Amino acid sequence: MKTLSDIDFKGKKALIRVDFNVPLDENFNVTDTTRIDAAKPTIDKILNDGGSVILMSHLGRPKGVEEKYSLKHIVAKTSEILGKDVKFVTNCVGDEAEKAAANLQPGEILLLENLRFHEEEEAGDDAFAQKLAKLGDVYVNDAFGTAHRAHASTTIVAKYFPENKVFGALLAKEIESLDKVLKNSEKPVTAVLGGSKVSSKITVIENILDKVDHLIIGGGMTFTFVKALGGKIGDSICEDDKQELALEILKQAKAKNVQIHLPVDVIAADGFKNDANTQVVDVNEIPDGWQGLDAGPKSLENFKKVILESKTILWNGPLGVFEMENFAKGTITLGEFIAEATQKGAFSLVGGGDSVSAVKQFGLEPKMSYVSTGGGAMLEMLEGKTLPGIAAIQE
Repeated sequence: MKTLSDIDFKGKKALIRVDFNVPLDENFNVTDTTRIDAAKPTIDKILNDGGSVILMSHLGRPKGVEEKYSLKHIVAKTSEILGKDVKFVTNCVGDEAEKAAANLQPGEILLLENLRFHEEEEAGDDAFAQKLAKLGDVYVNDAFGTAHRAHASTTIVAKYFPENKVFGALLAKEIESLDKVLKNSEKPVTAVLGGSKVSSKITVIENILDKVDHLIIGGGMTFTFVKALGGKIGDSICEDDKQELALEILKQAKAKNVQIHLPVDVIAADGFKNDANTQVVDVNEIPDGWQGLDAGPKSLENFKKVILESKTILWNGPLGVFEMENFAKGTITLGEFIAEATQKGAFSLVGGGDSVSAVKQFGLEPKMSYVSTGGGAMLEMLEGKTLPGIAAIQE
């Protein structure tokens, strides 16, 4: 794996694909700086070597050039985080961009305008990638969040730097953390998969069954399994057409000696709202008119035992509807168990949009070994796919 330490950046211009697709409020203030913070170690290393940095990113899903998606809105915040004035150019290719890149001095930072203002970016257009490549001497991919897309700036551009392409610090850490779970894990290995649908996690489950000892299933997809096993799930969410598949997963797990842990009780509510009436019921006996919205106390006790005996833990997806305070307890408590196991020496990896939001929201992020920055990209790696953005650097 070629990383930043394989290149001396002195006097070189590093063209870095970052993921600065950050949320903005109505006044264009950045409301979450995580992604900019995450790119800082890579940028610092290059500047400290005596190199200069050209940053390229997308923001949102613009249809052509849209002012509200301009990266100019993040220049001030990026300058503040990096501790240096960031120069900005109103295009990412063409004369203006080339001139700005050519004039860049060691220690300076240039941010290019939104890549997606050009449809050639998402099309993976070769000529567009070549124009981007003109701007730098070394290509650094540090955008895990887009590594699963074969876009011009994430994949195609790499071929114009046959000897000078490396992973940034963030992307290298993502790969290393996933490898620690999927390839070099210390046993016992436990995966916690939550979320509402079995269908979105099928390929993940199939790929990790060979690698885990325990699989905890939570969230809405619990009920597809429970119903398939003959339980009464009331009005709980369920994918009826996936019941056969749920039984097949249980069968495969048994054949591979993987212990599956489903909730045994749930917090059931008589409506999908925070102030609904609630009761704790057996997961197989949810009354009509009621739906399971969080894991119950006995389930959490069972999960605690498994988590605290684990040496490697992967967490993807919440145990309940944590966005509503009254159904967040299962997710928070699970997070606390994983934090405790981590403190005792387990390696914990959290990834996938909702579980990342949960650990951030409940202040658990610093207590995990690693929290992934890429939802879709991480899921694809867990499914066993090779991501184009990663393959392009390794080729």
